[in-house]
Amino acid sequence: MERLSALPPNRSISLPSALHPTSLRVEAELNKLRAWEIRSCSSSETLTAETVQTGLVCLSEVYSCAEELVYASLARHGKVLENALDYSVKLLDTCGIVRDTRQKLKEQALCLQSSFRRRSSESRIEEEVLSYLTLRKKLNKEASKCIRSLKRSERKFTVVLCLKDYHLQMVVKILRQVNVMASRVLRILLLFLSSPGYTNKNDRGGCSLILKVLRPNEKADKIANEVRSVDGALFRVLHDTEDMTMADRKLENLVTSLDSIEAGLDVVFRRLIRYRVSILNVVTQ
Repeated sequence: MERLSALPPNRSISLPSALHPTSLRVEAELNKLRAWEIRSCSSSETLTAETVQTGLVCLSEVYSCAEELVYASLARHGKVLENALDYSVKLLDTCGIVRDTRQKLKEQALCLQSSFRRRSSESRIEEEVLSYLTLRKKLNKEASKCIRSLKRSERKFTVVLCLKDYHLQMVVKILRQVNVMASRVLRILLLFLSSPGYTNKNDRGGCSLILKVLRPNEKADKIANEVRSVDGALFRVLHDTEDMTMADRKLENLVTSLDSIEAGLDVVFRRLIRYRVSILNVVTQ
């Protein structure tokens, strides 16, 4: 899984005051998002559901301003928006992957909760835990693949465009930064959802081997967000060192956190669609 420190540094854009006021508002919102990114990447301890939700709120504000900028500054320059239009499709697809990942994780967590609350047999609980861990492993692989794809796509936005209109060049640069920051927010969200914790060391193991093959990750135990906390609780439940009631509370906390992320992601998704529509309106004029 990608490390948080692997995220590349980002530079703030310094724009002349003569540019359209909307450009300055977008820059201000981007700077807030950059500050959030630095805090998020400074330590794994900060990568909680609340931190992710803050990033989604900041990103939604960025898109709100960017939509205005498209109409205000690029009405006569639709051709330069083609790349932004293409990349918006990728971001929408990524949002879909993230939403699907969140939903699957939530559903499996709810299944575990149900088993705990029904006080199911030990074998049944082991089976549910194994299902949860298997899903986590699958989702982690999918998240890693998606993160690598986003990083490759971001590289093309490092190319500086040479346009005769300086104002237009700076506006296009801002919109490219909007794409980059949106990609990074989604990458950090994927990192949160795929947080490594307690892992199954034996892929061939069945339910009866779960107590033997689970091993604690000391680093993950010390730095536990909502996802990792559940992994740790499951390990302790299976080793009879934690009551199922406590594990159930951590599962409930995870479900609540996933719901809050869903709400923030839905807002971003709608703003991204509106942003894409605004680009289409300009391009087709």
